[in-house]
Amino acid sequence: MRRVDGVLREVIGATIGGELQDPRIGFVTVTAVKTSPDLRTAQVHVSVLGSDDEKAETMKALQASHGVIQKAIASQLRMKRTPALQFVYDDSVERADRITRMLDE
Repeated sequence: MRRVDGVLREVIGATIGGELQDPRIGFVTVTAVKTSPDLRTAQVHVSVLGSDDEKAETMKALQASHGVIQKAIASQLRMKRTPALQFVYDDSVERADRITRMLDE
């Protein structure tokens, strides 16, 4: 399962960074992908830089672009089914940065 998650993470990250032309999508990093045991669904954890409004807009744009991303997965990977994607905001990078700043003080 971890191998599938890792490959999906790479493909999704490359697709977001290269093929998506939506101006609403800011700087996005795919931090993790967690597929269900039957590979029907995948939670895509993403970190987004920007203001709260920009983050919300980016998350909406990613969800709206899930079809394009799923098509890229289907064309690049040989899987029985392409998992349905659910984008989840990951604030772990922000929390780590906040902790680092607190420790530096």
